[in-house]
Amino acid sequence: MTDPAVDALRPGTAPATPPERGSTPTASPAGLDLDRLAGYLAEHRPELATGPLRARLIAGGKSNLTYLLRAGEHEVVLRRPPLGHVLATAHDMAREFRVISALARTDVPVPAALLHCPDPDVIGAPFYLMERVPGEVFRTRAQTDPLSTEQRRELAMAMMDTLAALHAVEPASVGLADFGRPEGYLARQVRRWAGQLERSRSRPLPGIEELRDLLAATAPEGANAGRIVHGDYRLDNLLATVDPVAVRAVLDWEMATLGDPLADLGLLLTYWDVLGGSEAAAGNPVADGLGPRAGFPTGGELIERYAGRSDVDVGPLHWHVALGCFKLAVICEGIHYRHTLGQTLGEGFDRIGEMVAPLVAHGLTAARER
Repeated sequence: MTDPAVDALRPGTAPATPPERGSTPTASPAGLDLDRLAGYLAEHRPELATGPLRARLIAGGKSNLTYLLRAGEHEVVLRRPPLGHVLATAHDMAREFRVISALARTDVPVPAALLHCPDPDVIGAPFYLMERVPGEVFRTRAQTDPLSTEQRRELAMAMMDTLAALHAVEPASVGLADFGRPEGYLARQVRRWAGQLERSRSRPLPGIEELRDLLAATAPEGANAGRIVHGDYRLDNLLATVDPVAVRAVLDWEMATLGDPLADLGLLLTYWDVLGGSEAAAGNPVADGLGPRAGFPTGGELIERYAGRSDVDVGPLHWHVALGCFKLAVICEGIHYRHTLGQTLGEGFDRIGEMVAPLVAHGLTAARER
């Protein structure tokens, strides 16, 4: 099942085309003031303001909000932070814009960065524009079930090849030498997400403090530190095609930094094997179409593919999976909290909170491994 879109026109304009099926015409979609945006574009990118401005919320994302903008013949994508309760630094538009701008000169496929607006007064939050890249975000079983076994395998391997290409980029060579602080990255990640937890918790979460403390007490040095890490790398943060199979763009760079690439691998395995390998995730929008349960290769096969194309020493990944479980539990809890406050847009948010407890349980198991 895909989420319905939400369309809108600037007041006083007529639709250039009929609203798409499943859309709801309004004055402006939630989180986006089309009048103020049109004025800003006319001043800063007039070539993108050549006709009636139309916006559609691209549903499915559970964090930052993404809209497809149409102005005359132009189509671009706008990204802004979520509504209401926002975790500090977790929705930084400037960082996201900077990293995709830098990676445009590499083998990592990213959308072209078009415009960054740091002024929250324009639409209510900072935002940026990027090109619209053709492709599909594979998120649900309805999308992945029709794929052949070979297509699923090729798609998973293309995902890992792209991650290896990202981790091979020398930060200084693309102007990102100061994009993060690699020293102590893993210990700092534990502290950061522990702080985020305290700012987004709205209910008792048994075991999560024990997981936090285990991670803090056993954080490795991070021999691979200093690489560009995505921070939330998974299949449904990619735009891809299956004829031919290819990754067309890596999306959602809001948590990118310089750090240990094993953190990307650990979180990917959390999505893939912990959630995607469990029947408990069936129908959940976080991982419904991912992992072995959806007919994809196992996490072990993904790591083997990555290791064959990267100079990163993958080593034991159990601690990084435990960190991935903790991080994803905090993210899910934050989304759950925003949903209880009525600050989420689209469908599927009512079940996000159900994933926190199994994530904590698996994280504890992984953290206790030796």
